[in-house]
Parts: sequence; C-alpha cells; structure tokens
Amino acid sequence: MTTPTGTGQKWIGRSVKRVEDRRLLTGRGTYIDDHPPVGNLFHAAIVRSPHAHARILGYDLGAALALDGVAGVITGADVARHSKPFSVGVTAPVHYYCAATDKARFVGEPVAVVVARSRYLAEDAAELVQVRYEPLPVVVDPERALEPDAPVLHEAVGSNLANNRRLVYGDPDRAFREADVVLKERFRFPKYGSTPIETYGVIARWDTLEGVCTVWSNFMGPFIMHPLTARVLGLPENRLRFIVPPDIGGSFGIKSLIYPYIALLALASKLTGVAVKWIEDRREHLLASSTGTDRVAYRELAAKKDGTILGMRFKWFDNVGGYIRSPEPGCSFRPTGNFVGPYRFQHLEVDASTVMTNKSLTGPNRGYACGHLYFETEGMLDRLAEKLGLDPVEVRRRNLIPTGAFPYRTPTGGLYDSGDYPATLDRAVQLAKYAELRREQATARAAGRYFGIGIALAVDPSVSNMGYVATALDPQFRAKPEYLPKSGAVDSATVKVDPLGRVIAILGTTPQGQGHQTIVAQIVADELGLVPEDVTVVDEMDTFTRVWSISSGTYSSRFGSVGTSAVALAARKLKAKLVAYAAHLMDRPPESLEFRDGSVRPRQGKGPSYSVKDLAGRAHWNTESLPEGMEPGLQATAVFGFTVARSVDAEDRVNSSNTYGFIAEIMAVEVDPETAAIKILRYVTVHDAGTIINPMIAEGQIYGGALHGLGGALYEELAYDEDGQCLTATFMDYLVPTACEAPTIEIAHVVSPSPLTPLGSKGLGESSSMTVPAVVANAVSDALGPLGIRINELPMTPSKLHAMIQKARKT
Repeated sequence: MTTPTGTGQKWIGRSVKRVEDRRLLTGRGTYIDDHPPVGNLFHAAIVRSPHAHARILGYDLGAALALDGVAGVITGADVARHSKPFSVGVTAPVHYYCAATDKARFVGEPVAVVVARSRYLAEDAAELVQVRYEPLPVVVDPERALEPDAPVLHEAVGSNLANNRRLVYGDPDRAFREADVVLKERFRFPKYGSTPIETYGVIARWDTLEGVCTVWSNFMGPFIMHPLTARVLGLPENRLRFIVPPDIGGSFGIKSLIYPYIALLALASKLTGVAVKWIEDRREHLLASSTGTDRVAYRELAAKKDGTILGMRFKWFDNVGGYIRSPEPGCSFRPTGNFVGPYRFQHLEVDASTVMTNKSLTGPNRGYACGHLYFETEGMLDRLAEKLGLDPVEVRRRNLIPTGAFPYRTPTGGLYDSGDYPATLDRAVQLAKYAELRREQATARAAGRYFGIGIALAVDPSVSNMGYVATALDPQFRAKPEYLPKSGAVDSATVKVDPLGRVIAILGTTPQGQGHQTIVAQIVADELGLVPEDVTVVDEMDTFTRVWSISSGTYSSRFGSVGTSAVALAARKLKAKLVAYAAHLMDRPPESLEFRDGSVRPRQGKGPSYSVKDLAGRAHWNTESLPEGMEPGLQATAVFGFTVARSVDAEDRVNSSNTYGFIAEIMAVEVDPETAAIKILRYVTVHDAGTIINPMIAEGQIYGGALHGLGGALYEELAYDEDGQCLTATFMDYLVPTACEAPTIEIAHVVSPSPLTPLGSKGLGESSSMTVPAVVANAVSDALGPLGIRINELPMTPSKLHAMIQKARKT
C-alpha cells in the first residue's frame, strides 16, 4: 500500500498490512528460544513439589550431582541463604521467595533447580533429586480458607487472609434504605489463564568480574518487577540488565509474572558460575506459571421502581493461591476507577478480601479483574430488568452516563476521558437487529427451543496508573512520612532521520504480537509526510540502552495510548527542528513556515521548499549549515506521561487508568435441550476506543479478546481436587477454544477521541475479554429463563448446564 509523498495521504485510520508478518510467516522471528547469546550455555530443569502443602525436611542431591555434566543443584535452602523474599503489596508478613524455602504451598512450586550441559541431562538429574516432605492439610476454597479451623499456609501471618479493605463511596446505607427494590446474588468466577503459544523462557548470565547480571527473557516489562528482582538478588538496579527479544509469542498479562523465574535462574547462574537457559514446558506453564484469580462474590443492588440504580454493595473473596505476590492484590483493585462501570450511580461499598489457598499463583490475565467485575454487574442488571419487567437494554439505557457528562469523574476517582455510551449502545442494538432477535426468540420459545439474548456493557480501562496498587493499604499507612506514594504511566520513543531522509523509530515497549512496528510506521509516516516503507521500527527492550521507568512495558493496553503518544510527540519535536533548520537556510522566521506534505514550505505565497530528504542530506553532510545553537543530528526523543495519573487520595479514590473506552455487546445463543451445548447464533460488539489507528489490527485484538473471554466462560478452568492436585495440567484436560469454536463477530466502532492523547487514541487490547463472560452468561440465562435458571458460575460446561436443566425439569 504505497502512496507517493507529497500527496497529503493520511495513514492513520487505514488497514495497512502488518510489516511484522513477512518475517514471522517465513520463520524468521526471533523468540527467546532462538537466543543463545553466550557461549558455554548450560540448561536448567526445575524440580517441583508434588504436594499442595508440605513442610520441606531436607534434600538428597548425591545421585544428581554424580551425573557427568551436572554443574550444580540449587535448593530452597540456597535460595533462602543467597536471596531475599520479594516485596509484596500488602502489610501481611508473607515471605515469597523464587523457590520454596520452608514449605511447599502449591503443587508445582519450585523446590530445586538442576543445571547441566543439556536440557536432557538436566531433566534426568532432576528426577534423581530427592526432597523429603512432611505433608500438611490442604485448603483450596477461599471461603473455607478463612474459617477458624482451616490450615494456615503462612504461620507468620496467622491466617490465610492476605489483605482486606472496606471502601465506601457516597452513602450506600442510605441508598439501600431508600430503595424500592433490593437484589442479592452470589457469583463464582473461574481460575484460568490465556495460554500463550510461547511459554516462559529465561537465559541468565552472572558476570562476577563486571558485577552485572544479564537476563534475556520474554518478559513484557521491565516495569516495577525490575527493581523488585534487583533487591531480591542484592544487586544495584544498574547492575541488573533485562533484555527482551524482538518477538514474544503472546503474553496476555501472564508473562508479567515471569519475574520469580528470572530471579531463580539468575541465582542459579551466580551459584554455578555458568550461563543458564530454561524454557518452560506446557505442563509447567499450566501447573505453576500464573493465572487470573478465581473469585467468590456477593452482590447487592438497590434501585427505584423505574429501574434507576441507587447503589451497590460488592463483597468478594479473591483466591491468589499459595502466596500473594506483586502486582496482587491488583485482582481486587485494578479497576477501582471504573468499579461503577458505565452507570451513573454514586453510592458504593466494596468489601474486598484477598485470600491464600493451596492453589497455584495468580496475577494479571487479559482483562485483569474486569471480567470478574462485569460478570457480576451485568448479571445484576439483567436480574433487575427481570424483577421490574423491563427490557434489559432499557434498564441499561436509563442508567448510562449521558454523553454531555464527559470528562466524567466516578465516585471512586476514575476520570472517564471521553465517550458516547448511549450512541454506542444504540449502534449495537441497530447492528444486532435487536427487535428482530426478540421476535425470533418468541417463535423459538413457542416451539420449545432454548433461545436467549444477552447484553453486556463495560467501560474498558487502559494504561494502568501505577498508583492504584496503594488502594490495598489503609489511608493511615499511606499517611506515614516514610511512605512513598506511587503514580504515573510514561513511555518514551526516539525518532531519527538518516542522510537519505529515511527514518528509524526506536521504542522499548516489548510487543507480543500487537503490530507495534506497523502502527509506529503509520504514525511517523503521517507526521513526517512519508510512506510507512520509509520508516524502520526497532522495538526491543534493553534496560541498559532504552529510556524506561517502573511503568514501562506493554500491558494494560498501554501501547495504544502511551506508546503511540510518545512516538507522535517525538516525531513532532523532530518536525519542529526541521522547520527551524529550514528557516535558517531560507533566512526566514520559523513562524512564516509550515511543515506540509513531507516538506517545509512558506505558509503563504511562493518560495523554496525543503523536503525531509533535502534537509537530512544537508544536516548530515554539512553540519556547518546548521544554525548556531542547534544540536547536530536529526533526531528527537520524547517521554509521554499522563498528568491525570495521581496517587490514591485519603478517601481511597484513584484514577486507576488513564484512558477509558466503552464496549456494548449483544449475543444470541441457543442451548441444545438434550446435550446442553451452547451455539452462538449472533454476536455483535461495538467499541468506542477513540481514534482507531489501524482498523485491521484493532479487529484482530477484538477477536483475540473475545476468544479469551469465551474460553473462561465456556471451556477453561484450572480445576483442583480437595487435596490440591491440579486436574487440568495438560491440554487433554484444560480445554481452550480453537478456530472451530470461534464465532462470527460483527464489529463496529463509535469514535470519541481522547482529549488526553496527541492522536486521540485509547487502548483496545483487552477489549471483549472482559465482556464476553458477562454477555454469554446473560444470553444463556435468558435462554434457560423459562426453566428458572440463572447463570451465576463459570465456566458453563455442557455437563454443568445439563445437570442444571435436568434438576429444573424435575422441580
């Protein structure tokens, strides 16, 4: 899609084909397993606990160390001796190390690492490592874990409660006193991940001479995990180097929790004196990497007879597994700013408990905590509509934040930057032909078929404000003089022009398949009047060479807002320099010139013009031609940050994200009365994500998010038995949707540009992952409504639904 320069062509908004795909489809991608960056590379195999809860009594390493080619075995005792526990985001004294030191607290927890000449030898030696255990009682249910007689995982804590906060906004007690209708419901959300094609991978080299530890990994950071890991290893931060390869085979939030393995492999390198490589296998990934938290939630809703919501009460128990670890308890507080979703009620009470059990550990998963939130909220909206005899669309429309209210401040502190929620909902209703679907439903029900229609709305938060994590701490703790407030979300970019007028853009945003190179090329081409082929994009992270901060990386759909903004600002700074240079050459004031169609030209009248190529050649070959005081070199670096990203205030209010999109979805399903199989008949999703830079890439993100949400709603769950054994640690048992299960999705956009970003763009990457669990649950509830069935637990497997249908038929 080549267009000559000088034509005023705009690239933003066009479905430009991804430039990454030529490389990836021909097998020339560079992933972590393609990296042997050092010679004399050894390999690691991790010994993992077979027990969900057991005291470690000792180790027998003799047989493993006797194998020729084994460089060493690192045990939990070594980890305790040579490293520190990770800092956690709560005040409870939880000591979380990169391997078990005193007790194993979930099946699959690392207890030792074998380092050998080859992975084959390391695996053989790992089987010879003997660990003596004393099995202990197990608890896997978060409510049961808080009972007085439950086994305690961390004696220093004294209970399994890692954190509890009660947050009150407005006057919820008054709202419930004045309500005409009060509804209550219990929900259960499953523990599931996003199964990226590429699992974890780490290569570590500890250079004792230089005092530097270099780690190559497919980590989506570095953000806050870099200083956390440096502290654990006893290194100054400028002696711990993180390098991320050009390609990552998916992450979806899960790879943010690779940092314990980074520390473990770095320690293994230090203690054995060799460089060490470890690539996680699929069983390890399912068993012990990271997942979203499973939740038990209780919801209460207060409303007027006309359907106006007055207030809500949230009470939930988030199960973080054997340890709470950073960035948890984000599972409870990540969506603080958008707790109320797209609705305008002002009174809210949140009772959030983070609980430790003998399950594997949790962290961000696509749609971090929002899938839980909207499954509950949208389920309550449907119950309200049913109670009042209103259409589910109508009850939502009556409570939406009106168009003229933006920017809108939520009672919890969120600042919704822009939006047109009623128009987006109306577009979804129109696209789905909602009235026709209701007529079709009436016909189907008359024929005895289970036909249902679901609606779900969601505010889509992107670009986390790092300050939200402090919501887990009491205001009194945050008020202490020694407390360091947290806030912010920044990223950087550098744009430079070579002597022939071509451009190189340099970022460190750790892409995982989102098409960063394509998007950046479009933005720079628009800003400098070029074509995307003129722009080379280098997007790799190296903490020694890139400009970064504790918020840097790709997560929380950051790139669409903050990464693109940094690129646009850097290009504009460079453009200003080009204008100033041309003004010097023309001997004219800069304000009389403009940059248009790839050249600097007079604003009015005729006169000479200088193209980017002209100026680049002169600047590079004849620096004497530069005006006095202008720094040689045609390049510019910009760091973009949001001024609305502030720390939590004394009333526990925080703008937990920096841009907020909106999603409206309608789905029609049919449930087979004999097999309970769910067939999706129609699926419409409309997004307001500000300026869409590349519609094709945006559509791909929406499809991907929808499939992840569908997995958690219908198929995926990391299930455990009462002994804490994971029953779904292979793809034979852990089901994920494939192309065969992917529904046809009708996608549309309503564009409300963000006033906070140079391009008006917002994030879109998590998108429908947070709405699909709600919309499909509401659709199935509607289908089975004649039987009195309401879905309040996921996933909706055929066996579960079949049992519910049979039970309902008998009553």
